[in-house]
Amino acid sequence: MSKKPFRPDVDAPEYKGPYAPYDIIKEGTIAVVVVALLTVALAIVFSSPDEKAITIKTWSTAAPVDFAQTALSELNGSSGVAGYGAPYNNGGPSQGWGFLQPEHWLGVHIPINTATDFVLNPLESQPATPSLSAALSQWNSASSSAQTAWTTAYSNASAKMTFSGGEVKVPTTKAGPVPVLINALTQMARSGALDQALVTQKGFYTTNYTKPLLFLSDGAYLGNLADAQHLGGDQWGMMNETGQWPGQAWLWLYTFWYQIPPWSTSASGDFLVWGTMMILTALFILVPFIPGLRSIPRRLKIYRIIWREHYAAQE
Repeated sequence: MSKKPFRPDVDAPEYKGPYAPYDIIKEGTIAVVVVALLTVALAIVFSSPDEKAITIKTWSTAAPVDFAQTALSELNGSSGVAGYGAPYNNGGPSQGWGFLQPEHWLGVHIPINTATDFVLNPLESQPATPSLSAALSQWNSASSSAQTAWTTAYSNASAKMTFSGGEVKVPTTKAGPVPVLINALTQMARSGALDQALVTQKGFYTTNYTKPLLFLSDGAYLGNLADAQHLGGDQWGMMNETGQWPGQAWLWLYTFWYQIPPWSTSASGDFLVWGTMMILTALFILVPFIPGLRSIPRRLKIYRIIWREHYAAQE
């Protein structure tokens, strides 16, 4: 039988040099101890600050006008969530590229109607008061055109919105029940009841924070806090911790794509970043099977730098 020919792109040459003893247990123990000590030391020096969670109560207490204006956008369907599209609703186009439309394929599987889920249902869950009951009844029995006229009148005057005496005040008399609804929801939010109403769900556990998080994302308050802490998307987002603390360095490759076109300018930026990372991850996993690419370490001869003492002794 003839000897199989040597393939430099696949086969490693047979080692014919000398051998030296190597205690892998000792070296491994030293490495673990050093890394553990460094981890503890760096955690003490650079540990992340313990920031309190932002709730709807926090938001509506600190910025009641912003909350009330956001609540209006949820009621009239002009908010970001209302127009987002799948998986929450059909209010906007799904992200994708060409024929690849995963959001469209999956469809609406977390259905959210912002007016019903964020405003009307929470208000209906509260103890009834004559004014609130009348406002809800008036809204629910009105036509869509009447509802639009009320929210439009309220929106036109919302730039002059103020908050005083525990109430939201807007200078308009043509908004029907909308002022009562928005004011009642703001008071509900400031009491903390809205947080619970949005989290409550069927079953024993109530840990689904999708709705309060989406509500928060539509307002300006959370975004302003993020920008102040250098956590905005144009500030590399999750790459940073709050303040000037170092963040999750392993996320740099994800956040990098959001800083450059076309990822930063595309309406399907999230999908494009996700797809790019899937391709890069696949290439990384398949390195041992890709001719040429798998030979880069051997051709660069970095191993000779790592084992320079050994190769120096051979020369």
